[in-house]
Amino acid sequence: MKKNIIVVTGGAGFIASNLIKLFIKKTNYKFISIDNYYSGSKKNHINSKKVIYLRGHTKNINKILYKYKSQIHSIFHFGEFSRIYQSFEHRNECFDFNMTGTIEVIKFCCDNKIKIYYSASSSKFGNSGKDENLSPYSWTKSKNIEIIKNFSKWFNLKYEILYFYNVYGPGQIKNHKMSAVIGIFEEKIEKKLPLPVVLPGNQKRDFTHVYDIVRGCYLAFKKGKNSEYMLGTNKSNSVLKIAKMFSKNIKFIKERKGERLGSYSFRHSTYKDLGYKAKINIEDYIKNFKKNLNY
Repeated sequence: MKKNIIVVTGGAGFIASNLIKLFIKKTNYKFISIDNYYSGSKKNHINSKKVIYLRGHTKNINKILYKYKSQIHSIFHFGEFSRIYQSFEHRNECFDFNMTGTIEVIKFCCDNKIKIYYSASSSKFGNSGKDENLSPYSWTKSKNIEIIKNFSKWFNLKYEILYFYNVYGPGQIKNHKMSAVIGIFEEKIEKKLPLPVVLPGNQKRDFTHVYDIVRGCYLAFKKGKNSEYMLGTNKSNSVLKIAKMFSKNIKFIKERKGERLGSYSFRHSTYKDLGYKAKINIEDYIKNFKKNLNY
């Protein structure tokens, strides 16, 4: 049977929905989204006959996809708990999604000879690799990479590991416990409220536009070599500097558990293998956001 389906876990989420949109344009595959709608939304559903949306937890992936498994070409596994600070407050969900759910996705891929594309976190690299233990989120993401690599050695699992760096852009989460920095800043600007900056403010991040991220995922889909790819801009800005690009109305909030001071990005084989280079910079994005808002 022809393998003409790509599965996207977390397909109703911010990054995954942008990935499906791009892949519909670039490929002839059909798509199945699996999402438990913890942070995903039906607002991100794409009106296309090529996409099927299924509600469910990834730990039940074998049951959910049983009748489709012989048709599945690849799985883009984006359906995990994806915030550092929040992983302390919601540790049960973090371990449930990122460990219990992910191991079932890995086993499903291995058992059915399906390639997995894993959305890894750049938090793994900070402080010479020690930052992977700063939070439940960082730790679980790091351990999943080890599991994937070991399954590749033990059982010939095919994979590409895709490192994401502070993703922002159209469809990002706002006014939600899972909102990230740029989404939080935009919501505060729209409500004419001060921008909250976590002390000390000089912690640096590589902010990457979602269009660059999903384009990198597509390049890995076409050219990946069972390797790891860093889909950042290779440029870092402090959180305070980004806040000041948005507004002078800033308030500092106390330091939080798991907060990283540095952001680390390196090219590795990303440019050599994929020809990937980020095209959108955060400065232009903020200027356009303020212009459209007449701010």
